Amino acid sequence: MNLSNFDQLDPNLLPGLLNTALRNDCESLDDLARTHDLDQEALEQKLKHLGYHYVAEVNQFRPLRGTE
Repeated sequence: MNLSNFDQLDPNLLPGLLNTALRNDCESLDDLARTHDLDQEALEQKLKHLGYHYVAEVNQFRPLRGTE
């Protein structure tokens, strides 16, 4: 899947698509950004705006809770 247009993807699907790519194809968020030629900072900001943050220990975007 082409994730380079992540800012135009359905925000309800984006976290799942990214987590699938992380699980199946990439060892880290940095690897995902390099593999798909993504602006990692812009991606993290987009996900933060959607209520998610990257958790390196599980290599997934997870919902923000409280004041994280």
